Amino acid sequence: MTRTQPSRRRRAATTVAAALVVPGAVVPAAVTVAPTAAAEVSADAPVVIDEVYGGGGNSGGAYAQDFVELYNPTDEPVSLAGWSVQYASATGTWANGAQTDLAGQIPAGGSYLIGQAAGADDTQPPLPTPDVQGAIAMSGSGAKVALVRSTDRITCAGADCAAVPDVVDLVGWGDRATSYAGSGPAPATTNATSVARVDHAHTADNAADFVTGAPTPTASGTEPGPDPDPEPAEPATIAEIQGTGHTSPLEGATVTTTGVVTAAYPTGGFDGLYLQTAGTGGDPDDDATPGASDGVFVYSRAAAAALAVGDHVEVTGTVGEHYGLTEVTASAWTVLDEPAAVEPLATPWPATDAEREALEGMLLAPQGDFTVTDNYATNRYGTVGLAAGDAPLVQPTSVGRPGSAEAATQAADNAARAVQLDDGASVDYLSSSHQDEPLPWLTAGDPLRVGAAVTFTGPVVLDYRYDAWGLQPRQQLTPDVADRAQPATFADTREPAPQDVGGTLTVGTFNVLNYFATTGDQLDGCTYYTDRHGDPVSVRGGCLARGAADAENLERQETKIVAAISALGADVVALEEIENSAAFGKDRDQALSDLVDALDAHDGAGTWAYVGSPADVPADEDVIRNAFVYRIADAEPVGESRILLGSEAFGNAREPLAQTFQPAGGVDSDPGDDVVVITNHLKSKGSAGPWPGDEDSGDGQGASNESRVRQATALADFADDVAADAGTDAVLLVGDFNAYEQEDPIAVLTDSGYTDLGPATGEHTYVFGGMVGSLDHVLASPAAAARVTGADVWNVNAVEPVANEYSRYEYNATILYDTSPFRSSDHDPLLVGLDLEPSVAAWDRGTRYWWGDEVRYEGTVYRATRPNHGKEPGARRNGPWSVVTPR
Repeated sequence: MTRTQPSRRRRAATTVAAALVVPGAVVPAAVTVAPTAAAEVSADAPVVIDEVYGGGGNSGGAYAQDFVELYNPTDEPVSLAGWSVQYASATGTWANGAQTDLAGQIPAGGSYLIGQAAGADDTQPPLPTPDVQGAIAMSGSGAKVALVRSTDRITCAGADCAAVPDVVDLVGWGDRATSYAGSGPAPATTNATSVARVDHAHTADNAADFVTGAPTPTASGTEPGPDPDPEPAEPATIAEIQGTGHTSPLEGATVTTTGVVTAAYPTGGFDGLYLQTAGTGGDPDDDATPGASDGVFVYSRAAAAALAVGDHVEVTGTVGEHYGLTEVTASAWTVLDEPAAVEPLATPWPATDAEREALEGMLLAPQGDFTVTDNYATNRYGTVGLAAGDAPLVQPTSVGRPGSAEAATQAADNAARAVQLDDGASVDYLSSSHQDEPLPWLTAGDPLRVGAAVTFTGPVVLDYRYDAWGLQPRQQLTPDVADRAQPATFADTREPAPQDVGGTLTVGTFNVLNYFATTGDQLDGCTYYTDRHGDPVSVRGGCLARGAADAENLERQETKIVAAISALGADVVALEEIENSAAFGKDRDQALSDLVDALDAHDGAGTWAYVGSPADVPADEDVIRNAFVYRIADAEPVGESRILLGSEAFGNAREPLAQTFQPAGGVDSDPGDDVVVITNHLKSKGSAGPWPGDEDSGDGQGASNESRVRQATALADFADDVAADAGTDAVLLVGDFNAYEQEDPIAVLTDSGYTDLGPATGEHTYVFGGMVGSLDHVLASPAAAARVTGADVWNVNAVEPVANEYSRYEYNATILYDTSPFRSSDHDPLLVGLDLEPSVAAWDRGTRYWWGDEVRYEGTVYRATRPNHGKEPGARRNGPWSVVTPR
């Protein structure tokens, strides 16, 4: 029996067919075919599709799950062995649909019930026991179903489907259905209605044969309809079913086995239970079946509902492989009187696939360290990515140069240590049917952060789903059982502020996640990401804005950003991804000014200022830009800001912005206490730029690597020019470089003499794909590096769940947004301390000075015009000192 396993990226909702996605396969995009009359499906078909219902478990549904019912109009039983029911959405292709393979027979003049996916509301009435159980999540309003005399997926479209030789019957319902039999599709349905034939009428015309009404599911009355020549069940231990390879040596066989129920999932979509041989587990040295697992998944929602964890049972069913998971599709089960038990196997994480296969389906008590490495999908699918060991997984090109042995070693280490901690369900908590269900694992006030240590408080089952090994709780983690059923806890690693980095001037860099003062509702054409009530939260597209949808959401975003910038404690903060207000007909600095106003409202009037735009800016700029803000009491800009002009390299990125700073009260005429800071935001990895070499080569650097290399090269030249004009060789290149530590753009800059200060902190600024790495950097010239007093990455954003962002407010019933700085952006800020002292010595009353000597006195540099001793600079108009002209 085949059932689909929806993708973790896009699981099927109750109104969309579950997609059959094979890793590495090319799945055609959905196409729309104009409905065309077709009458080739025969009115003399031996079996017909008699009723279709897709609203199961939906709001207002009549039953807890969807179904397709077949009818045999003949006076002889018909074998369904080798047949299938195939499904596609109303306008979609069959390749993007799903199917349920059939077995057994349909009696003469009788029905055959095919149960399909259950919806969210499992309090609705159950179906009569289906003859066969599938997992297709069918539409509650309209789609298409084909009864096929084969298990090969049909590839037809439109009217042609009714003429395919293997298509025994075809039903399209709803106005949008593109394939159907006869003059038109059957009527559309609701969650409470099905389409069914009137008295089994079959004229090969869906429009004439079907009407809507209350569903009336009818099964054949057999358990399930037996094959004419059924295969006898053979006794087999679970270890014999599992075998010692990746697939079962008994695949396709009907077996009877016994074991103890270790986990049961009657709700949530798994529709089954785990069974383990009695007496196994405990000490791994006592393993009686080395290389073969003693646990197996039993696929039967009915069995999972009828049995309880701890039951000792005998199960009969067919052995199969479901996307790499060995399972038994149960046809019968019996609770045994003989008491039995299993113990969790105490074991560290198995590092190889072979070692994991030997434990597939078994109850484990994980030993050793585990660390959270991924929480991006936790608010959607209830999964937490873990890494065995005391550190998260790392981007290979953060460790070694692209293509190097070091990068390959890191990739292999990632593969060996990665495992998913799941919630015992396949629920999409962001789908409309589940958004009102509270999330597992994530609760307000209990952070679940990448890098946090994991403590297992209960046993888990080793499971394989969605192309990944996972650890499942023993039941679905619903709110009513989470406190006792959740098998793990996570350390709180939050820090209220970065480490003290010392210095007379501190410089930070912060990507502020598309901070736009211009909200979507101020523009025409914007589309939105919406919350569970359909209210706009953030701009999705259709206009130039990229941030909040309206003032209310902007306030949420701004509150977190202000809290984070304030707590960062930097004297100077380089900003990336802030609105370029000129794109909206405003002063270029308007959004920057608004942010400073908000900072002042938080920290006190007159605390903050921004560096104004230079007089000359590029003619064609992005809608986001780079910028600087600074604390007035602690830092001073020296001279005007400067932006790189006329560089072909930056045609697809934000031009670098440079500004010289000194500590507040510094000496303008003395470059000794100056540092040039240049903020950057290079081309992203997501799309290919215009240059040869911009296509993703697969070496780990992503798309547009050549663009970033050219931009880094242009940046190095720009920095030399700015530093020469400023009269200092102390330069910091900061910002979002969209390149990990060992990638080519960073190598361009380190080869130019700059030192990347981030790696020495032992922390990273970004998390992607369950791996940490730094896209954000502070690169110091030799003179600046010599003055560094400390550096820190403040892990305030990237390691936090995305669910905490303003942009995910009310996506689910669990609201994790708060006004703290945590998850104010998706990038972590860096902070660097510099010891900047003027190069000119302070005037000393006891020192004798000669012609040309220079001294610093009360913020001004003086030069001696004649020898003197004890003469205070500036005290007399005709004294022995002249003011050195400020730069």
